[in-house]
Amino acid sequence: MSPTVFRYKNYAFFFFSREEKRIHVHARSSAGEAKFWMEPRVALCRNYGFSAKEVKELQRVIEGHHDEIIAAWKKHFRS
Repeated sequence: MSPTVFRYKNYAFFFFSREEKRIHVHARSSAGEAKFWMEPRVALCRNYGFSAKEVKELQRVIEGHHDEIIAAWKKHFRS
C-alpha cells in the first residue's frame, strides 16, 4: 500500500508501507521518481529521471508540506 499524501502539478507525493522506518517521502511523475528523507532535514536520497531543477523544486515543495507529510506518516504507521 502506498498512500498519496498530496499532489502538486503533475507530481504525486507518497510513501510505501513497510519500506523502512526512517521518515521519507517519494515524489513521482511520468518523468521519474525521487525519494527524500524528512529528518533531520529534507534531503534527497535517490533520484531516477528528474533534472536538477526539478529536484530543487520538489525539495522546496516538500519543505513547504513538511508538517503534513510527518502527520500523514505518523497516522499511517501508528501501531
